[in-house]
Amino acid sequence: MKKFLNAPEDFVDEMLDGIYRAHPKQLSYVADDRRCMVAARRVPGKVGLATGGGSGHLPLFLGYVGAGLLDGAAVGGVFQSPSGDQMFEVTKAINQGAGVLYIYGNYSGDILNFDMATEMAEIEDIRVLSVVGNDDVASSPLGQEHKRRGVAGIFFVFKAAGAAATEGMSLDEVKRVADKAKANTRTMGVALTPCIVPEVGHATFSIGEREMEIGMGIHGEPGIRRGELLKADAVVDEMMKPLLAERALQAGDEVAVLINGLGATPKEELYVLFRRVSAILTERGVSIFHVYIGEFATSMEMAGASISLLYLDDELKRLVAAPAASPFFEQAQL
Repeated sequence: MKKFLNAPEDFVDEMLDGIYRAHPKQLSYVADDRRCMVAARRVPGKVGLATGGGSGHLPLFLGYVGAGLLDGAAVGGVFQSPSGDQMFEVTKAINQGAGVLYIYGNYSGDILNFDMATEMAEIEDIRVLSVVGNDDVASSPLGQEHKRRGVAGIFFVFKAAGAAATEGMSLDEVKRVADKAKANTRTMGVALTPCIVPEVGHATFSIGEREMEIGMGIHGEPGIRRGELLKADAVVDEMMKPLLAERALQAGDEVAVLINGLGATPKEELYVLFRRVSAILTERGVSIFHVYIGEFATSMEMAGASISLLYLDDELKRLVAAPAASPFFEQAQL
């Protein structure tokens, strides 16, 4: 293991200390717990949006706390869920009288602890609803979407719901928007190398030097095929096939595209991948409304990438276009 560390067990808390020191005007924490992150400025009467999940995925999850996005996040250890108590502290801090919407990934530990936080919030008369991201098409077949993992495409749910809440929509309406964005988002990933959890100290799995794994999850969960590393265009062709099979895109349809690096993939390579994605969509007559290229949901130092498509209607297009800003993501009005 070669990392910039002091003690592995202090990694997450020292990372958070650095973030708060770097962005004191934008982020703070509550309950004397650095792992209960909230936006420094709350808006009275606005629906509160919260997420949570394990560290090791920056900027997911905590990186999307900011204007036009989320209001708070509970931060777990590397690849570990935050506790229900931490999520509850975040919930109390961001509740501004209009209720709170949880948006998080489809992982058993997160579901258990967010459900616990919901029960605690109900005792305090805070209305809470939830949307569970499940955009990873590799993790379960069509018809069993409820079993799918939440990966990089949850960014689109954050973006749409954040804009809806900023517009002043009610809790039920913000949930409707988040559910729509979730239903219209599909993601497929590919991994080239493993990653190392600091407290473990060695790679979480092994993969050959000339191998790739299509469909691997962001914690190293098994994909759908492992084989020889192909040329970039062939990799994209294989990744796009299941994405396009699930939604009959027609000429004139519009999408937003997210090309996400998993932690150790140069941005130049992500643009090589997008080149082929663009060509495939253009051949079908599908318009690309906006493109996001960079690191949006990583897996420590894993080399690899994912492709997410958000199928747009007029409402989602307006919400995706809205301005947003956090220390890790910024977008002017499109």
